[in-house]
Amino acid sequence: MKIVTLIGARPQIIKAAALSRAIKNKFSDKVREVIVHTGQHYDANMSQVFIDELSIPEPNYNLNIGSGSHGVQTAGMITGVEEILLREKPDYLVLYGDTNSTLAGTIAASKIHVPIVHIEAGLRSFNKSMPEEINRIMADHASTLLFSPTETGLRNLIHEGFDKDNQPPFTADHPGIFHCGDVMYDNSLYFREIAEEKSNILKTQLLEGKPFFLATVHRDNNTDQPERLNAIFEAFLEISQESQTTLLLPLHPRTAKLLDKNLDSRLYQQLQQEENIRLIPPVSFLDMIMLESRCEMVFTDSGGVQKEAYFFEKPAIILRTETEWKEIVEQGCGIVVNADKKKIMGAFDHFSHAGKEIQFPPLFGDGKAAEFIAETMLGS
Repeated sequence: MKIVTLIGARPQIIKAAALSRAIKNKFSDKVREVIVHTGQHYDANMSQVFIDELSIPEPNYNLNIGSGSHGVQTAGMITGVEEILLREKPDYLVLYGDTNSTLAGTIAASKIHVPIVHIEAGLRSFNKSMPEEINRIMADHASTLLFSPTETGLRNLIHEGFDKDNQPPFTADHPGIFHCGDVMYDNSLYFREIAEEKSNILKTQLLEGKPFFLATVHRDNNTDQPERLNAIFEAFLEISQESQTTLLLPLHPRTAKLLDKNLDSRLYQQLQQEENIRLIPPVSFLDMIMLESRCEMVFTDSGGVQKEAYFFEKPAIILRTETEWKEIVEQGCGIVVNADKKKIMGAFDHFSHAGKEIQFPPLFGDGKAAEFIAETMLGS
């Protein structure tokens, strides 16, 4: 069986590592994988470093699309992906998540009848103003095999008309839907030990044996709207000052460019001077794993970081209006606060005093999701 795996954004590169590893270790005689990188994340710190560090196979193709408006970026990807699919003639195109790369792959493959495998199917924020929500819905409804990391995702698909009792052979009109667990949980288990050996981020940031908070902010509705960005960073400043604890924030390139422009000048100056706020460049995956596993609490607008916080049993303060990982909130391990300073402070106070009352049951599988996906593709 030949599959084409499409990656573009940093999280997809990491997710793809789980399936590539499963194919190499257990299915190398049955599956040939061709990797296509769209170039959506073109910064070396956001892409190539992960391929190198995680020993992911080098992409067979790189479209080098880079930045641009949604339309320009997606159109370039559709053209490039279609050409590769016509050349390679794979049995499946494997897509991850909900990025423009995912949408482009969906359109390109569905038009020329290449069956689609969508990993992370069924996730819903129920907010169609998010480009990601549109991308994930369209990918799901064009796919032949849909793999949901959670029971909630599977229920969402059933509510949208998918039949969980469908049997092979599967097609886009007769798709198979599966609850398989999360490939990122596979990765977190696998790479945690490697991170313990190879990462020196705690040492370089002088955080060994010290409590600290971890934050990530990258979504455009937070970075591009001054009112939201100011509220978030006002809360960060107050939390770091009141707790006298370091708040470490690896800066996404978009956020780094917009801080000076969109933050109030006085707040920006205070951030520069506050010794407990530490703004650093993007970190590698292994460094991120280490930070997530050792921090006290996570503040994030990233869906992936919410999950990883849960994997490492850290409470998450979610800087969005909603989350597709509703299980985390329902379990009491995450609180959605939007970009509301009062809510951010309230969630911080809650988690600061919750202690061992917070429980983290295994919601995301057994660490063998990628093996299940490969076996299912072979059997379909």
